[in-house]
Amino acid sequence: MTPPNRILITGARAPVALHLCRLLASDTCQIFLADTYDAPLSKASNRHSGYIKLPPPRYDLAGYGAALAKAVAAHKIDLIIPTSEEVFFLAILAERGALTAPLLAPDISKLAAVHDKFRFIELARSYGLNVPVTTLITCAEDLFKTDPTATVYKPVWSRFASAVLIKPNAKNLGKLNPTAHNPWVAQQFIEGNEISVYAVARNGKLVTYSAYQSVFRAGKGAGVCFAPLRDRAVQDWVSHFIEASGWNGQISFDMIRQTDGSVLPLECNPRATSGLHFFTDTTAFPHGLWAGTTLTPDVTSQLASRLALWVYGLPQAIKTGQLSAFKNSLRHAGEILDWPDDHAPVKAQFRALREIIKIAIKQRISLQQASTRDIEWNGPDAD
Repeated sequence: MTPPNRILITGARAPVALHLCRLLASDTCQIFLADTYDAPLSKASNRHSGYIKLPPPRYDLAGYGAALAKAVAAHKIDLIIPTSEEVFFLAILAERGALTAPLLAPDISKLAAVHDKFRFIELARSYGLNVPVTTLITCAEDLFKTDPTATVYKPVWSRFASAVLIKPNAKNLGKLNPTAHNPWVAQQFIEGNEISVYAVARNGKLVTYSAYQSVFRAGKGAGVCFAPLRDRAVQDWVSHFIEASGWNGQISFDMIRQTDGSVLPLECNPRATSGLHFFTDTTAFPHGLWAGTTLTPDVTSQLASRLALWVYGLPQAIKTGQLSAFKNSLRHAGEILDWPDDHAPVKAQFRALREIIKIAIKQRISLQQASTRDIEWNGPDAD
């Protein structure tokens, strides 16, 4: 792939968008950022050449597409790289011929297939990969055909483990209302160690790979402190899936290593995740990305968002008796927002958080829900 000269990175609210901007910005490559917020985290960085505020794609896809086309033309963008769930809306625009620059992502049908928690497992099975027993649930009656003492329940379309029920009692199971329009999956509960993976593929070839484990999480969902991991079985599984699917773009997986050393997938997120932060080489990363050579992380220690670690990690540590681990992470984990000669985002995170808090209060939703509500894509009917 010819190295692009002008890249538009969307989802500028996300720390991974900031990190990607820092990795790719150079004398020969200008980075522009876009999102729907007034003051997203990445906007404060000195590594980009401009920020574009867009309408929310979930509620105004036509307006989003028009504003995007205007920005692409004005800044002569030759590649768009999504970082969050706006990737689905960008792929829909691409399918409709309304996207005026190449998109580093697959088409919408492929994105939808892996985002769907049931279809992803079926797809992996069709590639000859080992998968956990996973059943599609489209009515309440089907829930009681499963064994809740050995099952995890989650909506087909969801994120951050926001609605996951792990081995629920009958009362909690009875509160669920799966339908054909809003289906759930019942997935075999598996004992083992959870592993997350971030990868980038180019036409079915794995070119960037990073596996890690979350030390502390925001609730049941995204990690706020994480440690790098090397596991050959995980990398082989990911490489097989990427090759079999012909994947092109970013993709992330939640997996579990069983006690016998084998690995199974839990779900897939076709977007960037925290594993990106383990890459800091601004020469090797872009070269590998454009040349298609396989990259592995250059950071070998724990990383964390210290603000999120205090907000989410401390309560978790108190609840689970992990104060010693919390103190260790505070002492030794590197800050994901730190970067040489680009210090403004560390302070800007408080302003960015205030904007999300205002949304959460206004909409009466959680901070996690507020952080993605305008870019969430919940299946084909969502567009």
